[in-house]
Amino acid sequence: MSSEIVLTLPDGSERSVPAGTTPLEVARAIGPRLAADAVGAALDGAPVDLRTPLGRSGAFRLYTAKSPEAGDFIRHSAEHVLADAVTRLWPEALYDAGRKDHSEKFQYDFRFARAFTPEDLAAIEAKMREILAEDSTFERLEVTRDEAERIFRELGNDLKLERLKDIPAGETITLYRHGRFLDLCRGPHAQRVSQIGAIRLLEASGVYFKGDERNERLQRIYGTAFGSARELEAYDRALEEARARDHRRLGPELDLWSFSPLAPASPFFHPKGAAVYNGLIGYVRELNARHGYGEVVTPQILDVELWHTSGHWANYRENMFFTELDERQYAVKPMNCPTHCLIYQTGKRSYRDLPIRYADFGRLHRYERSGVTSGLTRVRSFAQDDAHVFCTDDQVEAEVMRAVGIILDIYRTFEFRDVAIGVGTRPDKRVGSDEQWEVAEAGLCRALDTNGLAYTVNAGDGAFYGPKIDFRVSDAIGRQWQLGTVQLDYQLPQRFELEYVAADGSFRRPVMIHRAMLGSVERFLGILIEHTAGALPFWLAPVQAKVLPLSERFLAYGGEVAARLGEAGLRVEVDVSNEKLGYKIRQAQLAKIPYMLVVGEKELQAGAAAVRTRGGEDLGPIPLAELTRRLVDQAARRAAALPAAGEVG
Repeated sequence: MSSEIVLTLPDGSERSVPAGTTPLEVARAIGPRLAADAVGAALDGAPVDLRTPLGRSGAFRLYTAKSPEAGDFIRHSAEHVLADAVTRLWPEALYDAGRKDHSEKFQYDFRFARAFTPEDLAAIEAKMREILAEDSTFERLEVTRDEAERIFRELGNDLKLERLKDIPAGETITLYRHGRFLDLCRGPHAQRVSQIGAIRLLEASGVYFKGDERNERLQRIYGTAFGSARELEAYDRALEEARARDHRRLGPELDLWSFSPLAPASPFFHPKGAAVYNGLIGYVRELNARHGYGEVVTPQILDVELWHTSGHWANYRENMFFTELDERQYAVKPMNCPTHCLIYQTGKRSYRDLPIRYADFGRLHRYERSGVTSGLTRVRSFAQDDAHVFCTDDQVEAEVMRAVGIILDIYRTFEFRDVAIGVGTRPDKRVGSDEQWEVAEAGLCRALDTNGLAYTVNAGDGAFYGPKIDFRVSDAIGRQWQLGTVQLDYQLPQRFELEYVAADGSFRRPVMIHRAMLGSVERFLGILIEHTAGALPFWLAPVQAKVLPLSERFLAYGGEVAARLGEAGLRVEVDVSNEKLGYKIRQAQLAKIPYMLVVGEKELQAGAAAVRTRGGEDLGPIPLAELTRRLVDQAARRAAALPAAGEVG
């Protein structure tokens, strides 16, 4: 370690400080006000605790409670205050661990004799506020493994002794103390507990120690915290909006899907849900056909020998389902890629045949632990809009950009306007040589650079067989979701010994590109429901229009209207209830139906329907033939609004 390091500040100025200087010491050198207000720091974008000695040069930033990045430090600190409060109220409770991601919440797991009640949470929150008022300072302590074991043995906390075993030999072991509370933790934390301006406990649930069902059951408490009450109020408003859009509530309410304990974390799609599901797949099928992808159908259960060859057995088997037949072991496929390699192997391939593009909507099954499954966004049974391209090295950039272009078009169709692109590089657990990874990573970055697309590099976030481009979209209320992916793979063609005959007559390996645009169809549908608050675009809505007869006398004409539109390929229902029109309109709006077609005497005589939108707009009477043409045109163009009469081609 050099004796001096150079820290580059946000304004571009540089400060030379002795190696081992802490961020808090840097803050004091800049000014006493900054030192008092500092919550945390970052070196080259990575969060750093204020008390951690700095060992290298880099871009350096200090955060105060007003900084957007301060939330992670504040919530991590509130996590410790939570554990402190619980053990003050119930000294017999043993605290286990918090969470890694503090971007929105904090949590702690406890060995506790019963489930925490709402009354318990209120008492804990009150005790937390008392602790905040004490204004104790967070201390960072480096200890040896023996010292840590002695401390937690004296505290009688065997959960922490188990956690100590997970820390690799030679890694620095740190404890954090505030007031009387001490815990094993890497940090980072705020300077003082009083920098936590507002707290809220959210809920409690049962979990398993280390997330393993074979271990004992613990009790978890979730909460959130901010630097100010104003930020907490904004969070509450966003949370209320998110609840209103929650697909786990809207899906069953709209009769789209359900779940059964007889098939855990595996959705059952009802007719309306299946209409939407098939609409998504049909849209992707059109794109696949337009861009030269041939659809294939592959088995769901395959001999484990295949998964040994592909590398999934060594790198992914804890996420797979297995079965046995005729004394042979089989696996239910979690991915389509190995089966596409088998199809490629069935014929002799020439460079003239490449690129070969296979698309597959086959069902996939992955073992997701019960603690992480959630609605449609994390399920065990699903389909992807999956595809794999086999191509030459010279074709990689064009094929990557073909996939990227389709993905961006899809997101525009669904009005995801804010799209962030990231490149995931080699993870610790991977197959293939560093040289192969370097070629693959450079290939993805070059394709994006050449086409002027901005991206960030997410170190270590690649798949075990290759680097990837991921797409994160922001929904209507600003939440980010990871959706599509394009992955470059030099490993599977080698493991399956795939070849093609090059122009010079030599045998060469193809490059394999993995591509999913929606990603999991189930997950995309859940996200789309939340993005639209259930008001799906007209072309995808399970019921596109509902005919509302003014009275029983107009039921027959209402049936004729529905039949005429149905013959044109539209999904239409008739409200046959004996309710008043206002009630019928309200029910159709609650069902998120795009159009309500009111029919009475005037409409019967004119051969028309009075059209209302779910947003409350009254479009007036439209002749049935014209309405049919306009609705069909809107669906075909996937347009956001009903085209005017003159716009229909």
